[in-house]
Amino acid sequence: MKVTYYPGCSLEGTARDYAASLNAVCRALGVELIELQDWNCCGATAAHAIDHQAALALAGRNLALAEKEGRDLVVPCPLCFNRLKTAAWALTGDKPKSSGYPLQWARKIYDLADFLAQQRFLKLMASMVRHPLNGLRAVCYYGCMASRPPKVTGASNCENPTSLDRILSQVGVEVKPWSYKTDCCGASHLIARRDIVFKLAGRLYDKAMEAGANCMVVSCQMCQANLDLYQDKILQELGLSYYLPIFYFTELIGLALGLSEARQWVGSHFVPPARLLAEVGLAP
Repeated sequence: MKVTYYPGCSLEGTARDYAASLNAVCRALGVELIELQDWNCCGATAAHAIDHQAALALAGRNLALAEKEGRDLVVPCPLCFNRLKTAAWALTGDKPKSSGYPLQWARKIYDLADFLAQQRFLKLMASMVRHPLNGLRAVCYYGCMASRPPKVTGASNCENPTSLDRILSQVGVEVKPWSYKTDCCGASHLIARRDIVFKLAGRLYDKAMEAGANCMVVSCQMCQANLDLYQDKILQELGLSYYLPIFYFTELIGLALGLSEARQWVGSHFVPPARLLAEVGLAP
Protein backbone atom coordinates (compact mmCIF):
# COMPACT_ATOMS: atom_id res chain seq x y z
CA MET A 1 0.00 0.00 0.00
CA LYS A 2 1.07 3.60 -0.62
CA VAL A 3 0.88 6.41 1.91
CA THR A 4 2.21 9.95 1.91
CA TYR A 5 5.13 10.37 4.30
CA TYR A 6 6.05 13.56 6.14
CA PRO A 7 9.57 13.09 7.63
CA GLY A 8 10.03 16.39 9.39
CA CYS A 9 13.34 18.13 9.99
CA SER A 10 15.07 15.93 12.56
CA LEU A 11 14.67 12.70 10.58
CA GLU A 12 17.00 14.20 8.03
CA GLY A 13 19.50 15.21 10.73
CA THR A 14 19.87 14.04 14.31
CA ALA A 15 17.35 11.20 13.95
CA ARG A 16 18.62 9.65 10.73
CA ASP A 17 18.85 6.27 12.49
CA TYR A 18 15.11 6.42 13.18
CA ALA A 19 14.45 7.35 9.54
CA ALA A 20 16.55 4.43 8.30
CA SER A 21 14.80 1.94 10.56
CA LEU A 22 11.25 3.04 9.81
CA ASN A 23 11.86 3.10 6.06
CA ALA A 24 13.32 -0.42 6.08
CA VAL A 25 10.58 -1.80 8.31
CA CYS A 26 7.82 -0.26 6.20
CA ARG A 27 9.36 -1.75 3.04
CA ALA A 28 9.47 -5.15 4.71
CA LEU A 29 5.79 -4.83 5.63
CA GLY A 30 4.78 -3.81 2.11
CA VAL A 31 4.20 -0.14 2.87
CA GLU A 32 5.51 2.32 0.28
CA LEU A 33 6.26 5.67 1.89
CA ILE A 34 5.90 8.44 -0.69
CA GLU A 35 7.75 11.43 0.72
CA LEU A 36 5.74 14.64 0.52
CA GLN A 37 7.32 16.79 -2.17
CA ASP A 38 8.55 20.27 -1.20
CA TRP A 39 7.53 19.86 2.44
CA ASN A 40 8.57 22.49 4.97
CA CYS A 41 9.14 22.61 8.72
CA CYS A 42 5.85 22.19 10.57
CA GLY A 43 6.79 24.70 13.26
CA ALA A 44 7.55 22.27 16.08
CA THR A 45 8.38 22.91 18.76
CA ALA A 46 8.27 26.65 19.25
CA ALA A 47 6.34 28.35 16.43
CA HIS A 48 2.91 28.11 18.03
CA ALA A 49 4.25 29.76 21.20
CA ILE A 50 5.58 32.72 19.21
CA ASP A 51 3.11 33.29 16.37
CA HIS A 52 -0.07 31.22 16.14
CA GLN A 53 -0.83 32.38 12.61
CA ALA A 54 2.64 31.45 11.38
CA ALA A 55 2.34 28.07 13.07
CA LEU A 56 -0.93 27.36 11.25
CA ALA A 57 0.56 28.53 7.95
CA LEU A 58 3.62 26.28 8.30
CA ALA A 59 1.57 23.17 9.02
CA GLY A 60 -1.28 24.21 6.72
CA ARG A 61 1.01 24.42 3.71
CA ASN A 62 2.14 20.83 4.28
CA LEU A 63 -1.45 19.66 4.54
CA ALA A 64 -2.38 21.52 1.37
CA LEU A 65 0.45 19.73 -0.46
CA ALA A 66 -0.55 16.37 1.02
CA GLU A 67 -4.20 16.94 0.12
CA LYS A 68 -3.25 17.04 -3.55
CA GLU A 69 -1.61 13.62 -3.24
CA GLY A 70 -4.93 12.03 -2.26
CA ARG A 71 -3.46 9.55 0.22
CA ASP A 72 -3.44 9.15 3.99
CA LEU A 73 -0.53 10.90 5.69
CA VAL A 74 1.91 9.06 7.97
CA VAL A 75 4.03 11.08 10.38
CA PRO A 76 6.77 9.37 12.44
CA CYS A 77 7.57 12.38 14.66
CA PRO A 78 5.00 12.89 17.45
CA LEU A 79 5.74 16.63 17.56
CA CYS A 80 5.16 16.98 13.81
CA PHE A 81 2.08 14.77 14.08
CA ASN A 82 0.69 17.00 16.80
CA ARG A 83 1.25 20.18 14.79
CA LEU A 84 -0.27 18.74 11.60
CA LYS A 85 -3.29 17.38 13.49
CA THR A 86 -3.70 20.75 15.20
CA ALA A 87 -3.66 22.52 11.85
CA ALA A 88 -6.18 20.09 10.34
CA TRP A 89 -8.43 20.60 13.37
CA ALA A 90 -8.13 24.40 13.28
CA LEU A 91 -8.38 24.90 9.52
CA THR A 92 -11.40 22.69 8.85
CA GLY A 93 -14.77 22.30 10.52
CA ASP A 94 -17.63 24.69 11.06
CA LYS A 95 -15.54 27.79 11.80
CA PRO A 96 -12.16 27.24 10.15
CA LYS A 97 -9.35 29.68 10.79
CA SER A 98 -7.36 31.10 7.90
CA SER A 99 -3.77 30.10 7.15
CA GLY A 100 -3.48 31.32 3.57
CA TYR A 101 -3.80 27.74 2.34
CA PRO A 102 -7.39 26.65 1.51
CA LEU A 103 -7.94 23.21 3.00
CA GLN A 104 -10.63 20.56 2.65
CA TRP A 105 -8.73 17.83 4.48
CA ALA A 106 -10.62 14.53 4.41
CA ARG A 107 -7.85 11.93 4.70
CA LYS A 108 -6.34 10.39 7.83
CA ILE A 109 -3.22 11.66 9.54
CA TYR A 110 -1.47 8.79 11.30
CA ASP A 111 1.14 8.78 13.98
CA LEU A 112 3.53 6.05 12.76
CA ALA A 113 3.09 3.87 15.84
CA ASP A 114 -0.70 3.96 15.51
CA PHE A 115 -0.40 3.24 11.79
CA LEU A 116 1.74 0.12 12.30
CA ALA A 117 -0.42 -1.03 15.22
CA GLN A 118 -3.32 -1.73 12.87
CA GLN A 119 -4.37 -5.35 13.06
CA ARG A 120 -3.25 -6.23 9.53
CA PHE A 121 0.31 -5.12 10.28
CA LEU A 122 0.38 -6.81 13.68
CA LYS A 123 -0.56 -10.13 12.08
CA LEU A 124 2.01 -9.63 9.34
CA MET A 125 4.78 -8.82 11.82
CA ALA A 126 4.00 -11.91 13.88
CA SER A 127 4.18 -14.10 10.78
CA MET A 128 7.52 -12.59 9.72
CA VAL A 129 9.42 -12.83 13.02
CA ARG A 130 12.74 -14.65 12.59
CA HIS A 131 14.37 -13.72 15.90
CA PRO A 132 11.82 -13.40 18.71
CA LEU A 133 13.01 -10.76 21.15
CA ASN A 134 12.57 -12.99 24.18
CA GLY A 135 14.45 -11.66 27.17
CA LEU A 136 13.79 -8.01 26.45
CA ARG A 137 11.63 -6.49 29.15
CA ALA A 138 10.50 -3.08 27.99
CA VAL A 139 8.46 -0.16 29.17
CA CYS A 140 6.83 1.72 26.31
CA TYR A 141 7.36 5.44 26.55
CA TYR A 142 5.07 7.49 24.31
CA GLY A 143 5.90 10.97 25.53
CA CYS A 144 3.31 13.69 25.83
CA MET A 145 2.67 14.82 22.25
CA ALA A 146 1.23 11.95 20.20
CA SER A 147 -2.00 11.59 22.16
CA ARG A 148 -2.74 15.00 23.65
CA PRO A 149 -5.02 16.89 23.50
CA PRO A 150 -7.42 14.07 22.55
CA LYS A 151 -9.94 16.40 20.88
CA VAL A 152 -7.18 17.23 18.38
CA THR A 153 -5.24 13.96 18.11
CA GLY A 154 -8.32 11.73 18.21
CA ALA A 155 -6.65 9.45 20.78
CA SER A 156 -9.18 7.11 22.38
CA ASN A 157 -7.13 6.86 25.58
CA CYS A 158 -4.68 9.72 25.84
CA GLU A 159 -3.39 8.63 29.26
CA ASN A 160 -2.86 4.98 28.37
CA PRO A 161 -1.97 4.55 24.69
CA THR A 162 -1.26 0.96 23.67
CA SER A 163 0.08 1.01 20.10
CA LEU A 164 3.70 0.34 21.08
CA ASP A 165 2.63 -2.28 23.62
CA ARG A 166 0.73 -4.20 20.95
CA ILE A 167 3.53 -3.97 18.40
CA LEU A 168 6.25 -5.16 20.79
CA SER A 169 4.13 -8.02 22.03
CA GLN A 170 3.99 -9.35 18.46
CA VAL A 171 7.78 -9.59 18.22
CA GLY A 172 8.42 -11.33 21.54
CA VAL A 173 9.15 -8.43 23.88
CA GLU A 174 7.80 -8.68 27.42
CA VAL A 175 6.01 -5.36 27.88
CA LYS A 176 6.01 -4.12 31.46
CA PRO A 177 3.06 -2.06 32.70
CA TRP A 178 3.90 1.31 34.26
CA SER A 179 2.22 4.64 34.95
CA TYR A 180 4.66 6.95 33.17
CA LYS A 181 3.86 6.24 29.51
CA THR A 182 2.89 9.81 28.71
CA ASP A 183 4.89 11.82 31.23
CA CYS A 184 7.01 14.59 29.71
CA CYS A 185 10.77 14.12 29.31
CA GLY A 186 11.35 17.87 29.20
CA ALA A 187 11.75 18.01 25.41
CA SER A 188 13.71 21.05 24.22
CA HIS A 189 13.92 22.54 27.72
CA LEU A 190 17.32 20.87 27.79
CA ILE A 191 18.69 23.98 26.08
CA ALA A 192 17.63 26.45 28.76
CA ARG A 193 16.69 24.37 31.84
CA ARG A 194 18.88 21.29 32.00
CA ASP A 195 17.88 20.81 35.64
CA ILE A 196 14.25 20.26 34.67
CA VAL A 197 15.05 17.70 31.97
CA PHE A 198 17.50 15.84 34.21
CA LYS A 199 14.88 15.60 36.96
CA LEU A 200 12.13 14.39 34.60
CA ALA A 201 14.39 11.90 32.79
CA GLY A 202 15.83 10.62 36.05
CA ARG A 203 12.35 9.85 37.30
CA LEU A 204 11.57 7.95 34.11
CA TYR A 205 14.71 5.82 34.48
CA ASP A 206 13.86 5.15 38.12
CA LYS A 207 10.27 4.12 37.41
CA ALA A 208 11.29 1.98 34.42
CA MET A 209 13.72 0.02 36.56
CA GLU A 210 11.11 -0.22 39.32
CA ALA A 211 8.74 -1.79 36.78
CA GLY A 212 11.33 -4.48 36.02
CA ALA A 213 12.36 -3.23 32.59
CA ASN A 214 15.79 -3.69 31.06
CA CYS A 215 15.14 -1.19 28.25
CA MET A 216 12.86 1.64 27.21
CA VAL A 217 11.15 1.86 23.82
CA VAL A 218 10.14 5.16 22.22
CA SER A 219 8.60 6.53 19.05
CA CYS A 220 9.76 10.13 19.51
CA GLN A 221 13.20 11.31 18.52
CA MET A 222 13.17 14.14 21.07
CA CYS A 223 12.43 11.67 23.85
CA GLN A 224 15.07 9.29 22.53
CA ALA A 225 17.66 12.05 22.44
CA ASN A 226 17.00 13.22 26.00
CA LEU A 227 16.98 9.70 27.42
CA ASP A 228 19.88 8.28 25.40
CA LEU A 229 22.35 11.10 24.74
CA TYR A 230 22.46 12.37 28.31
CA GLN A 231 21.89 9.21 30.33
CA ASP A 232 25.42 9.11 31.80
CA LYS A 233 25.32 12.78 32.79
CA ILE A 234 21.83 12.55 34.24
CA LEU A 235 22.63 9.49 36.34
CA GLN A 236 25.90 11.00 37.54
CA GLU A 237 24.23 14.24 38.59
CA LEU A 238 21.39 12.41 40.35
CA GLY A 239 23.65 9.86 42.01
CA LEU A 240 22.04 6.91 40.21
CA SER A 241 23.61 3.90 38.52
CA TYR A 242 21.49 2.36 35.78
CA TYR A 243 22.13 0.72 32.44
CA LEU A 244 19.00 1.27 30.38
CA PRO A 245 19.23 1.18 26.56
CA ILE A 246 16.70 3.34 24.70
CA PHE A 247 15.34 1.77 21.49
CA TYR A 248 13.14 3.12 18.73
CA PHE A 249 10.27 0.69 18.27
CA THR A 250 11.10 0.33 14.59
CA GLU A 251 14.60 -0.86 15.49
CA LEU A 252 13.17 -3.72 17.52
CA ILE A 253 10.80 -4.68 14.73
CA GLY A 254 13.81 -4.75 12.41
CA LEU A 255 15.80 -6.95 14.79
CA ALA A 256 12.90 -9.37 15.15
CA LEU A 257 12.35 -9.57 11.40
CA GLY A 258 16.04 -10.23 10.86
CA LEU A 259 16.69 -7.13 8.76
CA SER A 260 20.41 -6.92 8.07
CA GLU A 261 20.65 -3.19 8.78
CA ALA A 262 19.16 -3.45 12.28
CA ARG A 263 22.48 -3.95 14.10
CA GLN A 264 23.79 -0.75 12.53
CA TRP A 265 20.82 1.28 13.77
CA VAL A 266 21.09 0.23 17.40
CA GLY A 267 24.87 0.51 17.27
CA SER A 268 24.63 4.27 16.84
CA HIS A 269 23.12 4.87 20.29
CA PHE A 270 24.99 6.59 23.11
CA VAL A 271 23.86 3.90 25.56
CA PRO A 272 25.20 0.87 23.67
CA PRO A 273 22.65 -1.99 23.71
CA ALA A 274 25.18 -4.69 22.74
CA ARG A 275 25.60 -5.89 26.31
CA LEU A 276 21.85 -6.24 26.84
CA LEU A 277 21.36 -8.01 23.53
CA ALA A 278 24.17 -10.44 24.39
CA GLU A 279 22.68 -11.10 27.84
CA VAL A 280 19.35 -12.13 26.31
CA GLY A 281 20.88 -14.19 23.53
CA LEU A 282 20.34 -11.68 20.73
CA ALA A 283 24.00 -10.90 19.98
CA PRO A 284 25.08 -11.27 16.33
